[in-house]
Amino acid sequence: MSSRALRRLRGKQRGQEALDFGDVTLDDSPEEQAEAKEEQLDTANVSPPSDSKGSSRKAKKNKAQKNFSNIYELIGDADNEAEKISPDEETEKPDGSRTSDMEKNDKKDRKKPDQKHEEASNKSMSGDRVKKKKKKKKAKMTSEDGQEAAPDENIDLLLENLEQSNGLSLQSEDCGGSDRKSVLHVEHRNLNPETELKRYFGARAVLGDQRPRQRNRQFHRSTWMTSPKDSWPRFSRPGISMTLLESKDGIQYFTFEHSRDYQQVQFKFLDAVESMDPNNIVALLQLNPYHIDSLLQLSDVCRIQEDQEMARDLIERALYSFECAFHPLFSLTSGTSRLDYLRPENRAFYLALYKHMMFLEKRGCPRTALEYCKLILSLDPDSDPLCMLLLIDFLTLRSREYHCLLQLHQDWEEHRNLSQLPNFAFSTALCHFHLSQQEDIAPEESDKQRQKADQMLQDALIMFPGVLMPLLDLCTVQADPTVTSHSFFGPKSQLGQPPALAELTALYVGRTYNLWREAAVMLWLEESVKEALCRVNAKDPLVEDCQNKRKQRYQSAPRNIHRHVLLSEIKEATSSLPLEVTTQPVMGFDPLPPLDSVMSYTRPERQHAGASNESTLSLFFRSLLPNFNLQGGPRLEDDMEVARAGQELNQEVNRLMVAMRDMLANIRFQEPPREDNPYRDEDEWD
Repeated sequence: MSSRALRRLRGKQRGQEALDFGDVTLDDSPEEQAEAKEEQLDTANVSPPSDSKGSSRKAKKNKAQKNFSNIYELIGDADNEAEKISPDEETEKPDGSRTSDMEKNDKKDRKKPDQKHEEASNKSMSGDRVKKKKKKKKAKMTSEDGQEAAPDENIDLLLENLEQSNGLSLQSEDCGGSDRKSVLHVEHRNLNPETELKRYFGARAVLGDQRPRQRNRQFHRSTWMTSPKDSWPRFSRPGISMTLLESKDGIQYFTFEHSRDYQQVQFKFLDAVESMDPNNIVALLQLNPYHIDSLLQLSDVCRIQEDQEMARDLIERALYSFECAFHPLFSLTSGTSRLDYLRPENRAFYLALYKHMMFLEKRGCPRTALEYCKLILSLDPDSDPLCMLLLIDFLTLRSREYHCLLQLHQDWEEHRNLSQLPNFAFSTALCHFHLSQQEDIAPEESDKQRQKADQMLQDALIMFPGVLMPLLDLCTVQADPTVTSHSFFGPKSQLGQPPALAELTALYVGRTYNLWREAAVMLWLEESVKEALCRVNAKDPLVEDCQNKRKQRYQSAPRNIHRHVLLSEIKEATSSLPLEVTTQPVMGFDPLPPLDSVMSYTRPERQHAGASNESTLSLFFRSLLPNFNLQGGPRLEDDMEVARAGQELNQEVNRLMVAMRDMLANIRFQEPPREDNPYRDEDEWD
């Protein structure tokens, strides 16, 4: 009879029998020791003594290996997938396994004496299988002391590979890899300014006690770009939809479309703009609270009147209306969705994103503004209608994402020649300087970054000498007389600039001069200017080469750069615009539209369009007498047109008279309210 059956007949519970301290080993429970002793007793008649000792030693080693806290012990080969549950692990199962053991004991008690021999043989066979499994584990994990370091080395290699893969994925996700699409990657969580504000001030300071009111609460659709507010009008689809035009080479081309009702509202908006009265736009917006162009135009009016909160709220409402009309395949983050700026329906989305980005930058959220800049650039990276490449370096420096700017410069330099733009020439050098000033960088790497920064800044000063003096003036720094009197950096360098280069220089200086005001940056700039002057005096070949490039290039700026300057509203850059831009009217809802626009629908011609060239007095008499002609020339209208015009005039006069009667009848003169003074003497005026 087995020891388990004897223990049950004596009424002893499992684990209560006396233990021999000679058999007790570290990390072995009493149950595991009892089972190991049973296995040794059962297999003593079959296997030799040496094998039994070896098997017990193997079992102890395998049990000791269970206490490893390394998660990579669970990773096994394909051969060990079927050996996941070992006999040692079966003893550590919960109550379900214990009940199964009790059932097995009951069955053993009911066995006949003539079956003991068969049971012993089965136990010996199972013991041999256990030995083979333990041999495999021992050979793979801890067979000898010299081989115990192998799994650790494999684990170290796995950890290094995981760190490298995570680093590469994070780099491609944050800064963009060598692929052009990865540079335009946008993260959803970074489109929300609260994410950045919480990082600066904490969630309690940002959210405060903002608890949604359950009463009269509206349920809006959840969006990525804006958070809908309960104060907004109830949303109803304004008539904007998005259509997929085509998919080519993994890139989807979309466009917004206006319904017929929305087109009629658009025509009314154009009439309101021509009236030059903002109240007409307000009246139109009350009837159509989510009309995009009205929201954009009224936002500019509020911003001019220094109502920044209302201006920002109107832009967010426009973005919410756009996002509710997105196509299911349109993606904000993949960088593979395109919108053609030549279509007027798409331009409002560009402008809404740009204005929202500028509000975020002024609000102190440069990291969020950088994501929106990348989003605008990804919509049409080839033509770049709003010239986001002139702005992305500034936002990158503001948000201290130096590696992102350097990666973009490295990836796009071949096909875009970014070094020929003053903003990239100076900003990349400034990125290397800031990287050299970081505390957690090695001294060798710091010296390498500093040398690269010095070289790039000297080359930028030689290529664009007209940047230095305006930059020092805005930084309120008095330049050295040797610099101001030198012909290379003196007034002659600014007067001899081509018009397009003067526009780009003024734009960069007016936007980023605050980044150069730091004391360490200014000392570095002073040293680089001295080195650049030494290279100029030594007649470095680069000086003449850069002079020839300036003469050949930058003669005329493209239309998208003029559009960017108008939207930036930087005085230094706006004053350098050519006359063909400043003399034509600029509409805030569509500044400098492309000359080759793709029109899906046209505005109907207004009646009496030719009378707009006449004087006010002529228009007044024409409203009274349709046949009146100030020039005295023959009228081209026939008798039917004259009769029709006279009939319309009579109807208009009648309506005007009725309106005046109603107005005069409703006039009530009210006395000004009297303020009773309780402290006044009642008999004072008697």
